[in-house]
Amino acid sequence: MNRLHPRIRLLWVARAVVFALVVGGVAAAATLFAPVSIPSYVPVAVGGVFLVVGVALALLRYRAWGYEVRDDSLYLQRGVLTKVNTVVPFVRVQHVDSTRGPLERLVGLASTVVYTAGSRGADVSIPGLTPEGAEDLQDRLKRLAIASEGDDAV
Repeated sequence: MNRLHPRIRLLWVARAVVFALVVGGVAAAATLFAPVSIPSYVPVAVGGVFLVVGVALALLRYRAWGYEVRDDSLYLQRGVLTKVNTVVPFVRVQHVDSTRGPLERLVGLASTVVYTAGSRGADVSIPGLTPEGAEDLQDRLKRLAIASEGDDAV
C-alpha cells in the first residue's frame, strides 16, 4: 500500500488551525453580542477544542490514507471516523489529471485526479504526492486504462 507524502500533514493541520481560528473568532463575536454575560475565556476554550480535535483528525487522516495500483484497478483506502475503500476499475477510467493548487505548490505537493464513467461525482483524488509522483501515477494510470479498453467492466 502506497502512503501519501508526509508534507500533506502540513496542509491538513494548517486547515485545522485556520478553522479553529475562525470558530474562535465567531465565538468571540458571539460573546460581544450575547444577551447574557459570557466569560472571556469561553471563545479561547472553544477555539482550543476545535484546534486539538482538528489537528488530531488531520494526523489520523494521514495514517488512514493509502492507495495501490493493482493489475485491473486502482484501490484507495481512507477515512478516520468512516473507513472508505474504493476500487476504480481501469475500464471505467475516462481521464486522469495531475493538479497543483496554490497551497500544494507552497509545500511542494500535487494531486492526481481520476475521472470515471458513471454517476456524477464518480471521480477520485489522491492528494499528497510529489509533483513527479503525481505525473508518474497519471501516466501509469493512463497506460493501464488504455490497455484495459478491450476488457469487460467489472
